[in-house]
Amino acid sequence: MVLVRRVAAYGLLGDLGRFLVVRGDGERAWSLPGGVVAHAEHPERAVLRAFSAQTGSTASVQRLRAVVADVSGDTGGVSVHTDRLLFDLAGRDGVPEVTDGGVETRWVGPEAASELPLTPFSAELLGLPAVPLPADAYPTAPPAPSHPDRRLRFGAYGLVTDPAGRILLTQIADGYPGAGKWHLPGGGTDHGEQPTTGLLRELVEEGGQVGRVVELLGVDNLHNPAALGPEGRPLDWHGVRVVYRVLVDAPTDAVVTESAGGSTARAGWFTAAETVDLPLTGIAASAIGQLGG
Repeated sequence: MVLVRRVAAYGLLGDLGRFLVVRGDGERAWSLPGGVVAHAEHPERAVLRAFSAQTGSTASVQRLRAVVADVSGDTGGVSVHTDRLLFDLAGRDGVPEVTDGGVETRWVGPEAASELPLTPFSAELLGLPAVPLPADAYPTAPPAPSHPDRRLRFGAYGLVTDPAGRILLTQIADGYPGAGKWHLPGGGTDHGEQPTTGLLRELVEEGGQVGRVVELLGVDNLHNPAALGPEGRPLDWHGVRVVYRVLVDAPTDAVVTESAGGSTARAGWFTAAETVDLPLTGIAASAIGQLGG
């Protein structure tokens, strides 16, 4: 079985009382506007690009609302894992019912949406019951052949705190990009794994803590066209990293429990004041800065 990963971004224009769905020419199922994120593309840019192409209208991103993952397979021995991000959008509601590209659009509420053949991932992102549909109801293009020197990594990270307000950070091990810097706990999700499940697994492996996810904070996009890591040669690296707020109600000493040779050298609890003097990764510095907001 060949395992393929990809990231897709979608937009919610309106609210859960009335929102926009689209259906491509010749398709039977309706979906939220959006599509697959291109290599090195920020998911926010991807959703605006897809929204414009599908609706002939423009919008702006307000916030990241939800993230889910699903796996689809086919008889060709390919299993495709897609991490799907849903953004709240703001824009004008004067979208034509049929665009120049033949895409149908419709404004619906939850009740009306439940009566439409809605793609299961759209229903899940909206918190609606997902009804399985025939695969040919929403045909998708086969995954593009992977480039030998390109890497896509979807990760889930946590701004992790305890009841005293301390922050859990992990130090990147030698041999990995950013070695020596202090980072947010978390990492790449496994094939078939939901983002929050992967984050809580990584929290145990990298810090020895049991936590609970309380809030989705946002998404960070990292593109390094010449990242040098354990592979021993520069790679064109694209990382999409969602960040959650995580609470550890019963903190213990921070201990790395993953096997030796991993990307985490050590972990520690720090006060907000102590983090000022630490060499932080960009995503860690940005997340910690939100605590003072």
